[in-house]
Formats: sequence, C-alpha cells, structure tokens
Amino acid sequence: MGELKENIKSLTPQPLWSAARTAWFSLQNAALWPSAALHPWRRVSIRRLASLKDLHRGERCFIIGNGPSLKQTDLTRLKGEATFGMNRIYLGFPEMGFETTYFLTINSLVIEQCAEDIRALSMPRFISWRSRDLIGRAPDLNFLHTTYTVPAFASDARGRLWEGGTVTYVALQLAYHMGFKQAILIGVDHSYSAQGKPNTTVVSQGEDRDHFHSNYFGKGFRWQLPDLETSERSYRMARQAYEEAGREVLDATVGGCLTVFPKVAYDTLF
Repeated sequence: MGELKENIKSLTPQPLWSAARTAWFSLQNAALWPSAALHPWRRVSIRRLASLKDLHRGERCFIIGNGPSLKQTDLTRLKGEATFGMNRIYLGFPEMGFETTYFLTINSLVIEQCAEDIRALSMPRFISWRSRDLIGRAPDLNFLHTTYTVPAFASDARGRLWEGGTVTYVALQLAYHMGFKQAILIGVDHSYSAQGKPNTTVVSQGEDRDHFHSNYFGKGFRWQLPDLETSERSYRMARQAYEEAGREVLDATVGGCLTVFPKVAYDTLF
C-alpha cells in the first residue's frame, strides 16, 4: 500500500498532490469533529479542561522528555515542582522518587501497547481522543482532540490541538492552557540513532538507545521514527506564542541538540 501511494505521488503534480492531501485530511477531521465535540466522554474532558484553564497562572513547570540525557539529570530535584511526564516516563518513577503532576500521551502505538500501564497511573492523564478505543474510560482520564493537520498553536486545550510531530508540542500547548508563565524542557535531546523515513512504523530489535530506559521501546515494541523537521517547526510556533504572551520556554536539556529555545543550565534553576 505504501509503495502504491509513493508511485501515485511521483506521477502527480505537486500542487495537485498537496491539494488532494489537504482535502483528504480535512474530510478526516470533519468526520472526527462530531464525536470530539459532543461525545459524553469528551464533554466530561472539556469540563475538566475548563477547570484547569489558568489554574497555574504565573507559575513555572517542567516538561520532561524521554531522551538519554535524563540519565545525566538529577530528577529528584523536581519533587514538589509542577511537572509533565510523557509516554513511558513512568519507567523512571522509582528512581525519580516521585510521580509527575500530569501525564500525557498521544501516539496510538504507545497507547495501544501500554494501555494497562497508563490505566494504572494515578495522576491526571491526557490521552488523544483518536485513541480512546485503545484504552477505554478510566478515572481522571482526559481526552484531547489532537490532529496531524492544520498547523497551529492552541492557547485553549478544549479545542483542536495540532500534534506538531511530537508529544512535547502538545505538552507546551497544555501548559499554556493551564497558565504557566515559564515552561522548562528537560530530556528533549532532539537526536536519534535510529534512521529512516520520518513517521515510518518500525519494530525495535533490541535495547533502546534513544531514550532514558533500555526497555522504553524495547525489543518487539512498535514505534514511529521521529520527524525532527516538523518538530522544529512546531517548537518555533510555541516559542512565538509564549513570547507574544509575555511568557517563555527554556531548554535545560543536558547536551541536547535542539536550538529553538534559549538554553539554561539545569543546576541554576534551583
């Protein structure tokens, strides 16, 4: 199927292909909208998101990525801070000595393969509405209407959120919605040893070298190769949105490769 798609794309003039692609995704989004707006589960989530709007006005938060640099970061210093954990961050909870304040995951492959782990978490969790059937309803489960298309930065998480090629971008939008004045990234290494076409689904063949835990995407785990170009595009949009509102995003990742946000030494933050 993928090969057929590439063949059709190669034979189609670029403007026509782009228009057809946009129309296709628009139809998909339109089909998803009624349930994303009106389904009882989403209505509950929207009410919860309303209660979180500007709840942390003027505060700072840490958005914890899952890169190998976390092994060089003293995460115990974050106990008592407002924190966002993403995807399989819970593998690090025992060593961290605390659980993150909030948890977020939007990738369908992660949700499908880790549904039991996610259901067992106790903090407020934010899950992509698209993947609701993979996890079902659970206490404190909040469904976000995330999509792949129509690039934008949402200041209100009750509506549609562009995924921007990375769960970290959704976390930045969620932090903005909650009113945080300063969002600090750690563990966002923005580099991978795994190579291949972005967004291609692959199966891990051994220990994971691209995340903080060897079993993060361990042997047999299905995951998608990163799209760093789209991620950088979304990060630039996040920086602009924060700065225009008199807020800021800082990058305290130890040795990270991301250059979009101002860098700050992690140890100077305490």
